[in-house]
Amino acid sequence: MRGSATCAISLRSVSARPGRPSRIVSSSRRSIIRCGAGKTTASALLGAAFAHYRHDRVLIVEADPGLGTLPDRLGAPEARFPLGDLARIVAPSMSFERVVEYLVALSDGYWLVPTGQRQVDPALYESVAMTLNRYFAITVVDCDTMPSELARTVLAGAHATALVAPATAEGVTTTRNMLTRFRPEALARAVVVLTATAPHMAVDLDEAAARLRVGGAGVLTIPYDRHLAAGGRIQAPLLAETTRERTARLAADLLDRAVRN
Repeated sequence: MRGSATCAISLRSVSARPGRPSRIVSSSRRSIIRCGAGKTTASALLGAAFAHYRHDRVLIVEADPGLGTLPDRLGAPEARFPLGDLARIVAPSMSFERVVEYLVALSDGYWLVPTGQRQVDPALYESVAMTLNRYFAITVVDCDTMPSELARTVLAGAHATALVAPATAEGVTTTRNMLTRFRPEALARAVVVLTATAPHMAVDLDEAAARLRVGGAGVLTIPYDRHLAAGGRIQAPLLAETTRERTARLAADLLDRAVRN
């Protein structure tokens, strides 16, 4: 992404406030920066953080049919049932044990629904999401690039949203313009996540944060992380401590906003 669109993460379902850790995730997974924004990175980080700090069931859903790289970045086993297939399989009458047979179990104790390489109809996504949400306290959705119809559908059902953009002048400007079109209640649920794709920032982060704090929206920066920038499957021990700290702060902020709003 070159600043022409902003990617988003949708936190779909929340049951309670998180604990606020004084130290940070010791076991987490993330993906490389892609689309220039880092939304898949942030999605994977959040999923792992929620699974680590909460005793609730956590689900991460890939709703970006363009690239479909989240399973590879998570190191997930091959899925037999992508998102489109689940619409024909899962039903509210099924037990949790039966439902998870069709999901991808991740090593950190949460589950993944991949999208595969197919286009996803927004109505189909909403049908699957409504069914699965009853089984999971928290669902993180790595959604399509705004302003697609699928992304609008995901955001319409979200309790909190993380808008992810590159920490560049263009990324800040594009995100600022998008925020001005958000309704006040949506701004109160939003956190802007600026991701650094190079060791040295090209923008003044304090100035950027001031521009992006529109209508109560939060702003958080994830600094350059050499391990994330290298690509491939993420190995938690190789992550910078700052990356883990910022992820925990983001997870706590999103849950707080979801509960308050």
